[in-house]
Amino acid sequence: MYRTLFCKNTIIYTSIPMTDPLSFIFSYDFLRHAVEAAFLASISCGIIGSYIVSRRMVFISGGITHSSFGGIGLGYYFGVHPLLGAALFSILSAIGIRITSRKSEIREDSAIGILWSLGMAIGIIFIFLTPGYAPNLMTYLFGSILTVTPTDLWLMTALAVVTSLVFILFYRTILYVSFDEEYARSHNAPVETVNYLLLILISLAIVLHIRVAGIILVISYLTIPQTTANLFVSDLRKIILYSILISFLGSLSGLALSFYLNIPSGATIIFVFVLIFLVARLARTLRNRSLMKQSLEG
Repeated sequence: MYRTLFCKNTIIYTSIPMTDPLSFIFSYDFLRHAVEAAFLASISCGIIGSYIVSRRMVFISGGITHSSFGGIGLGYYFGVHPLLGAALFSILSAIGIRITSRKSEIREDSAIGILWSLGMAIGIIFIFLTPGYAPNLMTYLFGSILTVTPTDLWLMTALAVVTSLVFILFYRTILYVSFDEEYARSHNAPVETVNYLLLILISLAIVLHIRVAGIILVISYLTIPQTTANLFVSDLRKIILYSILISFLGSLSGLALSFYLNIPSGATIIFVFVLIFLVARLARTLRNRSLMKQSLEG
């Protein structure tokens, strides 16, 4: 039995045998690239997202994510690669949020809201001003893991390696900063250096995974698997490991589901992440009730 695969935003027509759904994965470049991207995204986002969740920086990450749209618009207007523009804009936005909230009377959430809105506005304006055909922005907004290119994979590999090395070399400091920044400062830890370094990594992770999940959905890669893991463990190392596992399995499941239902891959992956979270939450609730019942009976 065969079917035709059609992916929104990117036209991919191919005949794939439904009787052996696993054998064709490594026979087609775009499917192999999608699996590789899911693995690399799980590593980078699993590590960085664990820091985001432990520091309760989800709103900051959301602000950086949406402000990156300004860099995409500037990239189109000035003729440079949109992701390069997004990377520079995101890093500057992240540093700007940090500096503004620390050295002015503006609250951090207000600074995030301002840069969030500014980034989206700049992106829309400069894309409108770009001469010629207006680009299709659906891929940047909602992503499509099936459009990942070899260049994207090399960049994601570099990010995964750098992120892993940073967390290995500075793990103890990152651990202290994540759970008690004042304690880290009292022990003369390089808190500000770690904060800015991780803000840069967060920005790069967001930008390089726009192709996978899109601006609107990429924050889910950085929060949902980590929050799911945190339901059962509180040790940062275990949260990272479980987040990577949940993210990869959820990505593969979402990719397979999007193929069979012929729906957008990025949104389907995030939907699967949420389902995993709900199941995990239910399992934890039932386990706690069981333990409470045993305690009362004992």
